[in-house]
Amino acid sequence: MNFLTLENVTKSYGEKVLFRNISLHIDKGQKIGLIAKNGTGKTTLMRVIAGREGSEGENAKIILRKGIRIGWLDQEPEFSPEMDVLGAVLDPGNPLVQVVQRYEHALAHPENTADLQDAIGEMDQLNAWSFEAKVKETLFRFRMENFEQKVKNLSGGQQKRLALVKILLEEPDFLILDEPTNHLDVEMIEWLEEYLQQPGITLFMVTHDRYFLENVCDSIIELEGGQLRRYSGSYSDYLEKKAMREEVESTTYERQNKLLKNELDWVRRSPQARTTKAKARVDAYFDRKETNDALKKKTDEMTIAIKENWMGSKVVELHNISKAFDDKKILDNFSYKFKRRERVGIVGPNGSGKSTFLQMITGLLPPDTGKVVIGDTIQFGHYRQEGIQLKQDKRVIDAVRDIADYIPLEKGKELSAAQLLERFLFSRPQQQVYVSQLSGGERRRLYLLTVLMKNPNFLILDEPTNDLDVLTLQVLEDFLEDYPGCLVVVTHDRYFMDRLVDHLFVFEGNGKIKDFNGTYAEYRAGKRSGNLPAATTATGSIGESVQRPPATANRMSSAERNEIKKLEKDMATLERRKKEILERFNAADLGAAEAGKLSTELGKVQNDLDEKEMRWLELSELS
Repeated sequence: MNFLTLENVTKSYGEKVLFRNISLHIDKGQKIGLIAKNGTGKTTLMRVIAGREGSEGENAKIILRKGIRIGWLDQEPEFSPEMDVLGAVLDPGNPLVQVVQRYEHALAHPENTADLQDAIGEMDQLNAWSFEAKVKETLFRFRMENFEQKVKNLSGGQQKRLALVKILLEEPDFLILDEPTNHLDVEMIEWLEEYLQQPGITLFMVTHDRYFLENVCDSIIELEGGQLRRYSGSYSDYLEKKAMREEVESTTYERQNKLLKNELDWVRRSPQARTTKAKARVDAYFDRKETNDALKKKTDEMTIAIKENWMGSKVVELHNISKAFDDKKILDNFSYKFKRRERVGIVGPNGSGKSTFLQMITGLLPPDTGKVVIGDTIQFGHYRQEGIQLKQDKRVIDAVRDIADYIPLEKGKELSAAQLLERFLFSRPQQQVYVSQLSGGERRRLYLLTVLMKNPNFLILDEPTNDLDVLTLQVLEDFLEDYPGCLVVVTHDRYFMDRLVDHLFVFEGNGKIKDFNGTYAEYRAGKRSGNLPAATTATGSIGESVQRPPATANRMSSAERNEIKKLEKDMATLERRKKEILERFNAADLGAAEAGKLSTELGKVQNDLDEKEMRWLELSELS
């Protein structure tokens, strides 16, 4: 069944044509990922598909199957600032929703017993308990637990999660998602990934998360040069097929370039008596050469061998540092010595203190106790989540040149600001554009370049992948693989982390940080299976002698071994009970009194499960 058809669709802004005469067909159950550079029309195309913008041209057609309900997730969703969380995600015109809202409000104010009894009666009358349970579960899944909190008090990331929850609860026929994984932690991303894999869901999305594309999509569409190319299969299939196409184009380029050179030689040798004919052939030659050069765009990319800023033996040392905000511990007596060229990934749930830790490394935030020692030769480059305010009246090239005109390379060579901009997909004409004219993703890319132009030898990247397109991330990863300094990365992008870091600092909460020697994929797989390899407390530096018990030594006492066996049995029992409660919520005969008891029990079961899992992890590290 066809859901959507685009034919001969064109869109432009002023003189800039984003796409011209493109066609696209989307059928029920298809899951399509869109890939394109920032600023080339990804979001505009999605808005056209979602019916938020029209097309240009007399022959353009946008045909949406009658009765199809679209769920549209914008990059910057809009809510009424005075709405509360629950009101924002539910359709106010739905009687079921109205009853659930009254019930949740009554639960939040139990002193009004009459209101609570009336709300319970209405819930019974409309059999709204299963719907209420689904709303709660989805909001909890995305860490939206204060239902009465006003939207105006939420961060941008929380509002994005709120918009995603709203769409999932509405269960539309056709999902159109613009960067759905932004501002989600890994548990949320993996849950959403599994949800979208359901065969009945039809999906068109933009995301920079390559693992997400790989696991969810059955085809990839690339918007390039104003045209669409469709590749069937997953993200890895797309990479393979695109590489084959570019290899063919490269061969075609070499062959055609040879023919064009022969023709140019003929034109140059032609007699003056044939001036008119010769001029026509010269014009034709340059027309064909311009077309042919477009095929070459990937064949002559630079490889950058950056000259390392000298780094002494002392890099950054953290000596027994602790940090807390009120009763919340961020670090508790933490020690570590960074080594030259070390690559560390930092992972943990939102709010666990990762960004605070980065500020302490750089000396921007002092510890409550302990000491941070920064080597005399260290030059930090710190890419922050919040970015910086670039001057809107600056041209792109000038914004980078304000930092430096050149980056020094090996063997006495230099890379100019213009060349680095080209490397990161800013063409020469685009370098003359004002910052105010850039898209959000392009501004992020420019901010990243201003950090790199300082040629730091200790680079800190705090969520660098947000709002960057897949093509830019590929370039950035290539660049960072050759980067000679220390690298510390915080990101929820699993692909980015796996490719670039050697080991992980895992923020476990309550000030605890563990050093996991392995990839992020290995850490996640071990955590899911409950077979996580033992992590060590981060108290040394990679490659240096650290006084730790051997990994092979069995340091678990008999009592601890018995405790871990009991924990495993208890966790299995709690998981079964949690499943039973959730299933009972869907029962038609569920009464008000039982529903209230089950809600309370579910919260207690989850808390007990979390505590036992944390204790199990602590004990498993001793085995």
